[in-house]
Amino acid sequence: MHTRTLGQGLEVSAIGLGAMGMSQSYGPNPGDRDEMIAVLRSAVDYGVTFYDTAEVYGPYVNEELVGEALEPIRDQVTIATKFGWDIRDGKSVGLDSRPEQIRRVADASLQRLRTDVIDLFYQHRVDPEVPIEDVAGAVGELVAAGKVRHFGLSEASAQTIRAAHAVYPVTALQSEYSLWTRDPEPEVLPTLAELGIGLVPFSPLGKGFLTGAVDTSTPFTEGDIRNRIPRFTPENLSANQALVEHVKALAEAKGVTPGQVALAWLLAQHPWIVPIPGTRRSSRIQENAGATTVGLSADERADLDTLTQREGVHGDRYDATHMGYVNR
Repeated sequence: MHTRTLGQGLEVSAIGLGAMGMSQSYGPNPGDRDEMIAVLRSAVDYGVTFYDTAEVYGPYVNEELVGEALEPIRDQVTIATKFGWDIRDGKSVGLDSRPEQIRRVADASLQRLRTDVIDLFYQHRVDPEVPIEDVAGAVGELVAAGKVRHFGLSEASAQTIRAAHAVYPVTALQSEYSLWTRDPEPEVLPTLAELGIGLVPFSPLGKGFLTGAVDTSTPFTEGDIRNRIPRFTPENLSANQALVEHVKALAEAKGVTPGQVALAWLLAQHPWIVPIPGTRRSSRIQENAGATTVGLSADERADLDTLTQREGVHGDRYDATHMGYVNR
């Protein structure tokens, strides 16, 4: 797999791995911890060296899993984690990006990740109670102390990105971006291009929808976040089916999978975009890594670029509460 460069010269594999789903959000968690450790380690065999986690995933247990899995190969990988939630009694109850909290989270994450430095430290969601300049300054101090290498933001607005970057250089923005979530395009992508900041799309496969494996007959088990996402109600899934059928038809014509087409489209947008699809299976990691070899013609790209305009996207990507946390 080739590599790509985010902001501030951070070089990572062109496809990363989001580890969240190994500990939460997609139904019953895997019962075999050793199996998940093996899956995480197998990613390196397919050229994936960019791993994403967060303290809130679990909470805490996902960082512990990633830390144990990657400890033997730490010198081969780049680890990103996140701060910014107020976690009490095992649950997130709001946001907290006060500088003293950022420092506490960094120290705790270092312990759980079994490492002496966090490669990329994101603010998970913008905290309106804490000036972004204070957040950037706190992370800059952690960089100076050798505990963090790079500063990132997640789901931040163009204005916030600019304000943070003016205090301490932002390396990457992590936000949802895919063939059916185009929110960053009007304002955020031009800002990133101007400032030399990379984009790390999470849910690049639309939480499974763009793989073609999800439709109105798909049962979501208890604990699956898709039960709470308006875009995944039966009526919206049915209305959105035309979009994924178009992707499936193109994939069949090219002899690849729909997921590979969706990832190839993202990779073709800009050279500083690095998607981080999540999975619990090594076979999916191999498939996702294969997207880097899928070429799209100018006509195919143009067709996919306008797909959501033609077909429409039905339903929000989050419930009302979580929609309130984005683009601030």
